[in-house]
Amino acid sequence: MISQVRGGTRWKRFALVMVPSIAATAAVGVGLAQGALAASFSVSGQDFKVSADELVGDNLIQYGSVAKGKTLGDDKKDAYHPVTISGFSHAEITNMCQSLVTPVPGLGNITLQLRTGNKGRPAVAENIYLDVAELDADAKFEQLDIGVAVGDPSHVTKPVAGTVADGGLFSQRAKKATLTNVRQKAWATTAGTFTLPDLKLRLLSGDQPCYQDAK
Repeated sequence: MISQVRGGTRWKRFALVMVPSIAATAAVGVGLAQGALAASFSVSGQDFKVSADELVGDNLIQYGSVAKGKTLGDDKKDAYHPVTISGFSHAEITNMCQSLVTPVPGLGNITLQLRTGNKGRPAVAENIYLDVAELDADAKFEQLDIGVAVGDPSHVTKPVAGTVADGGLFSQRAKKATLTNVRQKAWATTAGTFTLPDLKLRLLSGDQPCYQDAK
């Protein structure tokens, strides 16, 4: 998931630090200047859960940003969500589950659940970006660089235009990243292509997310 941000909204300057990274190994600093950021599309008022046995991705880039959206309810106020944007040029995801729980008047909670990438056929994504709010995983990085300027032209996977307030801000990258036992909450995902073998989409009664939050 990705959120694109462009000029137009007036913000007071603030600094966001310690956004969880995709492997929870680095602090991502984001400086947001007045008038710097506004979303080119609004994320929904709900985040969603994703789990996977394994994600293997090439040419990771990771940096902090903000996803702009709307609140649920009748007022539809603007809402801003700090996120870590994680991009891969190519990713393969094994035993992936995505879920969204929505309250429906008269019916209670209904869970939309998507499953794919099992039976030895992983889901495959090209040029995928994820706006991640929380993530738990075991991680292995290969050829890792921490503290690279997000606007550095040597990045193989480029930050999406408009998602960076200042090209000198913090990012990290790796030639390859392997994540296992993945549990994440996200606001958006985009990909150039996303191939989902043996896709199963279900509407389930009640609260049946891909995983339960730790108590």
